[in-house]
Amino acid sequence: MSDAGYDHAAVERRWQEAWDEADVYRTPDDVEDPTYVLGMYPYPSGKLHMGHVRNYTITDAYARFRRLQGDDVLHPMGWDAFGLPAENAAKERDTNPRDWTFDCIETMRGQMESMGFGYDWEREIATCTPDYYKWNQWLFARFHEEGLVDRRDAEVNWCPECETVLADEQVEGEAELCWRCDTPVEERELEQWFLKITEYADELLEDIDELEGWPNSVRQMQRNWIGRQEGTELEFSIEGHGSVTAFTTRVDTIHGATFFALAPDHPISEQVAETDEDVHHFVEEEADPEGDEPNGVETDLTATNPVTGEEIPVYVADFVLSDVGTGALMAVPGHDERDHAFATKMDEEIVPVIAPEPDDWDSETVPEAPDVSEEAYTEDGVLVNSGEYSGLESGVARERLTDDIDTAEWTTQYQLRDWGISRQRYWGTPIPVVHCHDGCGSVVLSEEELPVELPEFINTTGNPLDEAEEWKETTCPECGGAATRETDTMDTFVDSSWYFLRYVSPELDEAPFDLEQANDWMPVDQYVGGIEHAVMHLLYSRFFTKVLADHEGLEHREPFTNLLAQGMVQLEGEKMSKSKGNVVSPQRIVEEYGADTARLFMMQAAQPERDFDWSEEGVRSTYAFLTRLQGMVEEYDDPDGDDDAVASYVDGEIDATVAIATEKYDELTFNRALREVQDLVRTLRQYAEYAEPHADTYERGLSAVVRLLAPVAPHIAEELYDELGYDGFAAEAEWPTAEIDRDHVRKRRQLVENTREDVRDIVDVAGIEDPQAIDVVVAPDWKYDALEIAVESDAPNLIGELMQESHIREQGDAAADYGQDLQAEREALSTTLGPDAEREALEAAAWLLEREFEAPVTVRRAEAVDESVLKNAEPGRPAIEIEDGSEN
Repeated sequence: MSDAGYDHAAVERRWQEAWDEADVYRTPDDVEDPTYVLGMYPYPSGKLHMGHVRNYTITDAYARFRRLQGDDVLHPMGWDAFGLPAENAAKERDTNPRDWTFDCIETMRGQMESMGFGYDWEREIATCTPDYYKWNQWLFARFHEEGLVDRRDAEVNWCPECETVLADEQVEGEAELCWRCDTPVEERELEQWFLKITEYADELLEDIDELEGWPNSVRQMQRNWIGRQEGTELEFSIEGHGSVTAFTTRVDTIHGATFFALAPDHPISEQVAETDEDVHHFVEEEADPEGDEPNGVETDLTATNPVTGEEIPVYVADFVLSDVGTGALMAVPGHDERDHAFATKMDEEIVPVIAPEPDDWDSETVPEAPDVSEEAYTEDGVLVNSGEYSGLESGVARERLTDDIDTAEWTTQYQLRDWGISRQRYWGTPIPVVHCHDGCGSVVLSEEELPVELPEFINTTGNPLDEAEEWKETTCPECGGAATRETDTMDTFVDSSWYFLRYVSPELDEAPFDLEQANDWMPVDQYVGGIEHAVMHLLYSRFFTKVLADHEGLEHREPFTNLLAQGMVQLEGEKMSKSKGNVVSPQRIVEEYGADTARLFMMQAAQPERDFDWSEEGVRSTYAFLTRLQGMVEEYDDPDGDDDAVASYVDGEIDATVAIATEKYDELTFNRALREVQDLVRTLRQYAEYAEPHADTYERGLSAVVRLLAPVAPHIAEELYDELGYDGFAAEAEWPTAEIDRDHVRKRRQLVENTREDVRDIVDVAGIEDPQAIDVVVAPDWKYDALEIAVESDAPNLIGELMQESHIREQGDAAADYGQDLQAEREALSTTLGPDAEREALEAAAWLLEREFEAPVTVRRAEAVDESVLKNAEPGRPAIEIEDGSEN
């Protein structure tokens, strides 16, 4: 073995070839119910980045762990291969998107293979191939049959840089920027194809509660995006413009409405702006819906409150949004923070009409109105200043007012909008529609006419499909007359909304997926990907799955049982990006240190859902660890040590490591599993340095380490598994097992660590240069009893309770002193091992102290030492006596 480290390149190449030759990761079709582990498939941009490597290492490690647990595992990979970046890259390079995309796929597949990812490559898919996107078109037709597709003129988000429409979910931040290129998004009116996701809004919202394996943050983001609000629609009359519908969730506050507000793009606002210069200036120049504070301008109009008959002023205000509610609202500044801020700014009246419900309140009395001059009271309560409704609770008042107001009705509103899938780009799935010139309208093509394949790429501005004249000209399948193909392509999120089903049967020609097999294999057991997909991809996938359950016989209504949103790989606290020039190349790391080093470093650096900083020092340290481990296995030569207390300690640590690491792998907390494994490697190394190891114990430890590392560092695990003389692959080995008492192990480890720290502290503080002997003294039995009483007791006078026990009371001042210590630390107390178990654990671990301080260690019972020593001995914290040779 070279001083520079083990030959990772040779090791990794050897075992990748061996796995491939043996089809180790192939999932046969006749498996009944595999564990489905999936990472979000990548866009083939050219090269893997560190985010990819982390994502796919997580899924690969978990898939390998489940396989070693005896599961049949489905772990596929494919390519989210359509999209505007490929089109732009092709234009820049004067090539075509298809060739560029497949060149990128070839490069990235090679990088994935070099990382040792255990994929079933026979299930590989690429969404830009006709045998995949044919089924996008088929699904569009099925959705259309079921009334879930609509074509209509709509205000859409338009990116002038990308020259295409964006879904609401693809417009990011307060500045409303394009999710791809950060260009400010404009609004345009275009004829668009929509999928009616709003038909499933209620189910999409309500089923979130059942997604117990998803992060709460992701579930809340979806709830917020769907944005269901239940409330009342009612009409206010505006002079000269008739009735205007407003939506409110708090109709109980209507007596406190002191002004009415319209969105800047409300039809009445636009009419008023034609003749009112101030309103026109505000609408065109000042309105800022994303601003920090509400702004607006008063009109000459008034609105009539339908309950009180009062005339209240009408404002055009930028905090009213046309796509939320109705674009018009009654403003109640006494009970809404935003209305309060606006009323304060405009010097409008603020009237309290809801009071907090007093503790001793009864319905016969009306509580006193609160002071809302400084801030709004926004909770439910009891109505005040509300005429005949005063004294009603808010909930009751909402029902009664909605019933009593002629124009009012209960309604449910959503922030969620239908999914506009039309994109004015070339590199996407052609929408399978022709527009008949002879009156048939827009005709959706049948399955026999699919796929509609893309024509040759035309390098032009705008939409290249508009320039493909020969491709555009076709005939109507209904009347045979002249027709023109639809030139919009589908949003690429359509591709990813069902791709996980295609892996089940990627070669199937008759359907998008084999239904029987999908019902056996789905849903995905563990899905891993970035938090940036919390709304778009995950929401759309849930929508598609529900539609397919309703109309195609899928037996599940959610696609992903468990979801892990992995954190970012950062450099010096910042996200890696080419533009910042802070990118670490995975390929360089693999070449310099090996794939196993990169994988192990990433998995041990942080929990998968947390961000972490890339560290070259950490990578080198990980490489050194693997090099040392290989040396330990290579140097193993069937030792002949005794099966003594030291071997017993090591054996206990092997059991503890196996049990705890297994649990942590199962929970996907790889960093904690790997910490256990690395600690065991350290213990084994120290064992071999201290004494001739017991052969069975030491070999069992090395075997356990190798198999426990196999999910994360698979190549070197195979090499060492082979070196230890085992047949077959470590990837298919039997996972080590052990039964432990977790509480006992935790207490034992804490005891040993506390004792080692105390010895170090004494040596350091006392300046002991040459320890000759170390005595470790276990506390007397009565202290363990006193501790147990203190932990379990809730009596205010702990010392009095302790003194009720005669064997404790007999200790006199020592018991009183210890009782005072326990009283002072009462909130932090916990039980320890018993005295016999402590002594046994310390005797087994004494070799660690002897090795560290090169001095004999004796563990003594309490009765074997002077009383002066015992006062320092406590449960879990033995007394320490050290003989200093430098004083002789």
